[in-house]
Amino acid sequence: MNFNLPDDLREMQATIRDFMLTRVEDRAHEIEDTNRIPPELVKEAADLGLFGLSIPEEYGGVGLSALGRCAVYEAMGQGHMGFGGMISAHASIGTSGLVKLGNEEQKRRFLPAMAAGECIAGFAITEPSSGSDAGNIRTRAVKKGDVYVLNGTKHYISNAPIAGLLTVIAITDPSQGTRGMSAFLVEPQSTPGVSIGKIDEKMGQKGALSAEVIFEDAEIPAANLLGPEHRGYREALGILTNGRVGIAARSTGAMQRLLDLSVQHAQTREQFGKPIAEFQAVQFMLAEMEIAIQTSRVLWQKVAWMVDEGQDVKRMASVAKYHATEMLSQVADKAVQVAGGMGYVKDAPFERFYRDQRLLRIYEGTSEIQKVIIAGDLLRA
Repeated sequence: MNFNLPDDLREMQATIRDFMLTRVEDRAHEIEDTNRIPPELVKEAADLGLFGLSIPEEYGGVGLSALGRCAVYEAMGQGHMGFGGMISAHASIGTSGLVKLGNEEQKRRFLPAMAAGECIAGFAITEPSSGSDAGNIRTRAVKKGDVYVLNGTKHYISNAPIAGLLTVIAITDPSQGTRGMSAFLVEPQSTPGVSIGKIDEKMGQKGALSAEVIFEDAEIPAANLLGPEHRGYREALGILTNGRVGIAARSTGAMQRLLDLSVQHAQTREQFGKPIAEFQAVQFMLAEMEIAIQTSRVLWQKVAWMVDEGQDVKRMASVAKYHATEMLSQVADKAVQVAGGMGYVKDAPFERFYRDQRLLRIYEGTSEIQKVIIAGDLLRA
């Protein structure tokens, strides 16, 4: 296994990290106060290629390998997590289904605008009755002539309030259970019968907007069926599986930022006449944070390499996501502890990262679901 990045990717990773730590972080308080990403930051992100990470160059994207994409995701993780969440929801699960399953007409129609950041994408599978139990989807798609008529509700859909395109999973044959689901490309802003609910007020990840998507006799052209009919559930699981390694990479980047902040604080904050970095209790916390970063980084690198090699990553993607997100939770807690009172106020980033990271143990498969997947795969093997 070779995890070394070519020089151009290392340069891109460094550029993205600098962008996140300067341009985005400079606007962090504004994003927190308004719950919106400034349009000029979206434009700069598009110019850097962040919206086209997984889109082939022939459609205007960057076309990175899984290893390259995750290296960029780690760099993104060091900045505002809401901004990174908006980008990754688009560039990962929002885009990968179309890239993998779309026909040429669909790709030509949507991918160039998606790569340019002009059409933000999202992935709609979660419903009020189906979160971890994705097989309990109730949104129906009934074919009538050259359209499918969709009825149902999706909720907690990332990017829904700003999305120009959603990949929607719906039941097309109830008699087949999970084998009777299909995927559709839906343009929520221009399709009659599709409406977006109120924006969710979340604990953290400000700027990464989510909301309900309601389908009321919405007619979706049959040409917008993504991939084979009745294969939506299986393909959705594959999209989510590959997306988990990106979350592991973003988590690693967030841990690195928290460690860097903690080291800086420990070296400059004095108590009892000396920097707190000289106290063994603080040193132990810093060491534990470094261990969490290094193990998480090796895991996401291995799984991303496996994706590029075409290997089955179902178990290992869950291992990587579980480990990195759980470790991030511990690192965020230690960072607040090292910072003391400063860690609990909004003037410094510690408090924001502490709130933001909590979501990563929930979406795209909770920590408990990751353990179910890991154990189930072990027992089948």
